[in-house]
Amino acid sequence: MSASNNLRGIASTIVATGAFVANDSCMKLAMADAPPFQVLIMRGLAACCWCLPILLAQGHGRELKLLLNRWIMARSFSEVFAILCFALALKNMPIADITAITQITPFLVLIGVRMIWGDQIGPLRLVLIAAGIGGALLVAQPGTSAASPYAVLGFLTSAGAAGRDIFTRKIDPAIPALVVTFSTLLTVMVVAVLCSLLFETQIMPTGRHAGLMAIAGFFLMCGHLFIFLAFRLAPAKVVAPFFFSFMIWALVSGFVLFNNVPNGLAVAGMLVIVLAGLMVILLDGRRQRVQPA
Repeated sequence: MSASNNLRGIASTIVATGAFVANDSCMKLAMADAPPFQVLIMRGLAACCWCLPILLAQGHGRELKLLLNRWIMARSFSEVFAILCFALALKNMPIADITAITQITPFLVLIGVRMIWGDQIGPLRLVLIAAGIGGALLVAQPGTSAASPYAVLGFLTSAGAAGRDIFTRKIDPAIPALVVTFSTLLTVMVVAVLCSLLFETQIMPTGRHAGLMAIAGFFLMCGHLFIFLAFRLAPAKVVAPFFFSFMIWALVSGFVLFNNVPNGLAVAGMLVIVLAGLMVILLDGRRQRVQPA
């Protein structure tokens, strides 16, 4: 793997995390006076309108039949579960806090591949996984006045996202990234329609909602596309450290747009999550250098 591809992978990761947080920020602004599942529907329509023309223009129309590929469908429905939980939490929690909790996803991926495929974790990584989850609990602060019952949804979001990332490994590399992206966007939107009809009272969207969702849809498409490209351009060990830029973007968004500043305990939890994650990455890199020797 060339150094230039590694740099492209890193850049794709940073762009993807920024795009996802921009999308989340637009959603939270719209949720101030609109139901969360209806916001997901509007965002899904906007994202599909951005994605489908680009997909067709690049000549991938024939690959749309691959939307029924079992691994793509498994990935998409895992994303659906994660997004529905995240949307409910985002409406009711500071964006930096919910984003920090979802950063335990890589730890859950390690547990998942151990349970499903028998990958070895090792005692030190188990300690780091426990530390990362403990950091998320510091952010959630259960049992304190700062706690939110919606923090549980952050942990469920991470479980769904971990399933998405595990299933991504099984998708044929020959399948275009935009096809996988479009599958995710379409599936989330269809399920959001069902949830909105069952559980919400819809409102008449305003021009403000339409504008926010047009922007959110664009950033969502970019986020999915660039995160998929990141893993194709560079090994996971190269791009993984830069996933923690999620928290930097979210802290900036929370302060600038929503005037939210995490308390000291939450900041400590965020630091624990980052340090535990970086230690896992460094441990993996060291093990891979030792094995050939």
